[in-house]
Amino acid sequence: MKHAFVCLAAVLALAACSSAPPVRDPAAQIAPREVPSRLSLEQAHDVTIYAISLVGTPYRYGGNTPEGGFDCSGLIGHVYKTRGSVAMPRTVSRLQDAGQSVPLDSIRSGDLVIFSQRGEATHAGIYVGANRFVHAPSKGGEVRLESLSSRHWAAQQIAFRRP
Repeated sequence: MKHAFVCLAAVLALAACSSAPPVRDPAAQIAPREVPSRLSLEQAHDVTIYAISLVGTPYRYGGNTPEGGFDCSGLIGHVYKTRGSVAMPRTVSRLQDAGQSVPLDSIRSGDLVIFSQRGEATHAGIYVGANRFVHAPSKGGEVRLESLSSRHWAAQQIAFRRP
């Protein structure tokens, strides 16, 4: 009995480490949809780790290198090309159509996060798990790791795309 309790506790602890944010519809957790990707799981992991390593890099409009700084699409293009060998569109408006749409119950680290207002893409980042993403906002001046649950980002329309 004690062994069964320990096993159950371990399973529950591991389940709590999921990289996807909480899903509002419990029925959606039953059968997540498999979304095709040009990235292997290993490449998606490399994209995630590399994106996090760039936190603190200065923001620069039109920037696409760690030495020169990044804007949001420049950061995405650099990370995916360097760690995933995938060329990404250079503008946010074109990123909103890149790859495949990913339902909330199927997101994984390495997916794109696209923010929009009134149906038009306004910003983008890289999902890194635990309801967080890396992005290069002009406000604040450097690449940051932030929560999708923060007041500002939660108020945006959010879509996920898998390259």
